[in-house]
Amino acid sequence: MTRGNQRDLAREKNQKKQQELAKRKGISDKGTNKGMTLEQRKQRDAELMREKQKKAQQKDEL
Repeated sequence: MTRGNQRDLAREKNQKKQQELAKRKGISDKGTNKGMTLEQRKQRDAELMREKQKKAQQKDEL
């Protein structure tokens, strides 16, 4: 059982690494994106961009 301590240390190190990765990837899970799938976010963002483009065209026409 001489490796028992090494295993525990490796598990702790890996757990910290996984938590840091989850924090980086967790950006998409914050705020309005929480609970949405990738496809739902794409559709929402596309609709927002269409609205933004319509407003810009109306502004240019005036």
